[in-house]
Amino acid sequence: MAFLIILITCFVIILATSHSCQTPDDFVAATSPGHIIIGGLFAIHEKMLSSEDYPRRPQIQKCVGFEISVFLQTLAMIHSIEMINNSTLLSGVKLGYEIYDTCTEVTVAMAAALRILSKFNCSRGTVEFQCDYSSYVPRVKAVIGSGYSEITMAVSRILNLQLMPQVSYESTAEILSDKIRFPSFLRTVPSDFYQTKAMVHLIQKSGWNWIGIITTDDDYGRLALNAFAIQTAEKNVCIAFKEVLPAFFSDNTIDIRINQTLEKIMAEAQVNVIVVFLRQFHVFSLFNKAIERNINKIWIASDNWSTATKITTIPNVKKIGKVVGFAFKRGNMSSFHSFLQNLHMFPSENNKPLHECAMLLSACAHVKDSDLSQCIFNHSQGTLPYKANKEVIKKNFFLRNDFLWDYAEPGLIHSIQLAVFALGYAIRDLCQAQDCQNPNAFQPWEQIQSKCSLECSPGQMKKTTRSQHICCYECVNCPENHYSNQTDMDHCLLCNNETHWAPVRSTTCFEKEVEYLNWNDSLAILLLALSLLGIIFVLAIGIIFTRNLNTPVVKSSGGLMVCYVILLCHFLNFTSTGFFIGEPQDFTCKSRQTLFGVSFTLCISCILMKSLKILLAFSFDPKLQNFLKCLYKPIPIIFTCTGIQVVICTLWLIFAAPAVEENVSLPRVIILECEEGSILAFGTMLGYIAILAFICFICAFKGRKLPENYNEAKFITFGMLIYFIAWITFIPVYATTFGKYLPAVEIIVILISNYGILCCTFFPKCYVIICKQETNTKSAFLKTIYSYSSHSADGLAMSHASLDSINSNIAVANPSSSGKSATWQKGKDLQAQAFAHLCRVNATSISKTLPRKRISSI
Repeated sequence: MAFLIILITCFVIILATSHSCQTPDDFVAATSPGHIIIGGLFAIHEKMLSSEDYPRRPQIQKCVGFEISVFLQTLAMIHSIEMINNSTLLSGVKLGYEIYDTCTEVTVAMAAALRILSKFNCSRGTVEFQCDYSSYVPRVKAVIGSGYSEITMAVSRILNLQLMPQVSYESTAEILSDKIRFPSFLRTVPSDFYQTKAMVHLIQKSGWNWIGIITTDDDYGRLALNAFAIQTAEKNVCIAFKEVLPAFFSDNTIDIRINQTLEKIMAEAQVNVIVVFLRQFHVFSLFNKAIERNINKIWIASDNWSTATKITTIPNVKKIGKVVGFAFKRGNMSSFHSFLQNLHMFPSENNKPLHECAMLLSACAHVKDSDLSQCIFNHSQGTLPYKANKEVIKKNFFLRNDFLWDYAEPGLIHSIQLAVFALGYAIRDLCQAQDCQNPNAFQPWEQIQSKCSLECSPGQMKKTTRSQHICCYECVNCPENHYSNQTDMDHCLLCNNETHWAPVRSTTCFEKEVEYLNWNDSLAILLLALSLLGIIFVLAIGIIFTRNLNTPVVKSSGGLMVCYVILLCHFLNFTSTGFFIGEPQDFTCKSRQTLFGVSFTLCISCILMKSLKILLAFSFDPKLQNFLKCLYKPIPIIFTCTGIQVVICTLWLIFAAPAVEENVSLPRVIILECEEGSILAFGTMLGYIAILAFICFICAFKGRKLPENYNEAKFITFGMLIYFIAWITFIPVYATTFGKYLPAVEIIVILISNYGILCCTFFPKCYVIICKQETNTKSAFLKTIYSYSSHSADGLAMSHASLDSINSNIAVANPSSSGKSATWQKGKDLQAQAFAHLCRVNATSISKTLPRKRISSI
């Protein structure tokens, strides 16, 4: 009875190992029901015990050598599936799993693959032979794993029969990227091509050129060795030795080969850097034996073992030297850590690895943390029996949770999470149009064409979301001047901004259109019409003045020759606007500013001479008259003023000539424009014209109170004011205007200033000639002059009388009528003297300027 109670209350454990396979269900390591089943392949044990029977029978033996780090990888898969089931990703659809232990053996993995491909809802677990598996419904929809490339390649060839998606979290062999041989294989880690490339780059940058390499005798090791050898040869790095170890731990010669490899390392004393493409159990044995032999080197670790806690916890591991490793990208591990903290509450009835781990931890409850890994390894070899009850197991498991966390490899855990969620999103896409609670809703091969995120079409690029999964992203449109011409591009390509452009969400670049102020542009037509109207005005004025050559109005304008010169300048100014329109050429760019600058300067110079002549003719101040007489040299001044502008323009054309330039700063067009060459020269030309105009304005302003009918100075003043207003406005507008209409700004200013001076200078005279012919006679002209002179002489007489009275100290009190008469008589005399002086000045000036023609400035 006591013995029966013990059997009831105690959970007896004979061997802390996995049991041999008796039925197909025994072969499954962990399982959970669901509408859609995901398979998992993990090397939870290091090896499978060899059969002692002879001849050897085709049966699956027991697996030994419990791997804690791989066991944690199975928990990562389970945790990820539980996260999906507890989220809204697959609403109403539950994911289940079947996890198989490959025991690091291809044979066991192949058996698991057959079980995975067995027909759904078939108790015998049989795989039907069919010519077309398109409608075949297996028990599993997709597979996560395996870790080792050798096993993955073997399994993938079987799964290819039904195109079942296989997503590996660790297999990095480059050959697996071949979609012809492995069409249904996917992975969440980069291939060895990039790892070997990074290793060679590290070796080259460190200045090492004499190295050794150790690898495994399988597809993974051989392919990595070949890729590494090719890349080192390109970088002039030599490989001193290449050692190859048996791929599987069950090989009895593995210890012999490790010893031979260590002897080779010791023999090659000059080799201080060794690249290691091995599995964790290889490195564990290699380093333990290297520590015994005091071998100290620099070891370059592959991603298989670079972060393995099993390696870092080897006693005295620092004696082997330095280890430089390459690892996978890490993700957020907080959720998985919480899962491990509560692992003792997780049911273990359908999870044999979890149950075995709990027993092993209980068996090693008395061992320190530093020796716990070795204790578990020893007990998992099937040689140390022990027993414990359930409560003790649960308690010890809870106390050792932190130990499990220390053995977690963040890079691999993250890769497994990515693999599970990638399948989750693919299933979500398939389930949007069908009821996935029905296992027959879709076939495995349909998932291969599904993704976590919808495919980004050309014209879009992938934008990673806040999720840690690189397979999950948003599709955003390419911005302006960018394009993408393929699906799922990571980034948009930039167009050549100088010659091409692209709109938002573009799939190609378009050539920029070349733009300039064209002749058929509406604004250009309007400006040309105004220029043509100005030319008509110039010709009309020339005809009117020619037909009224001998009238006082024409003579008072300086004569026909001066009028012709000014009108010619206006004609050239109006004509110069045509050079601003049309496709820019080198000739037009150089001619337009020069033509305008010189012609406008000549025009202002002639008007300046007219202003000086008027001021000289009607000025009664002796000092001012003497100064004006010396200054008034019409032809030299006109030639000098215009010559200075010619020199400015010539220097401009020689040293910094305007030229045609393509302005590519606008996003969609190329503006063909004239680049002025030198802003300083351009500003100097305009500034010089402004100085002459200002002098002209001052002189004209002085003579603004001349006889009204012939008051040319007043209109010159108005013309200069219009010029100043136009060009002062031009400066900020020109500086802020951009594009093909920039030349139009200068055309408008030229037209305003040209029309202003033309209208103020000639239109009043034309009005008098045409509409007031009675005032355009010699008698009317002399009468007006006499009246103006009388008024000026009265003022001058009063000034002289006052001056004479002060100089003679004569005090006049109570003046008589005779005194008034004397004063009036003296004023008349002064008036006559002033008028005579005016005539003499006028005659003198005429004789000096145009001796053969009688032209009066009055």
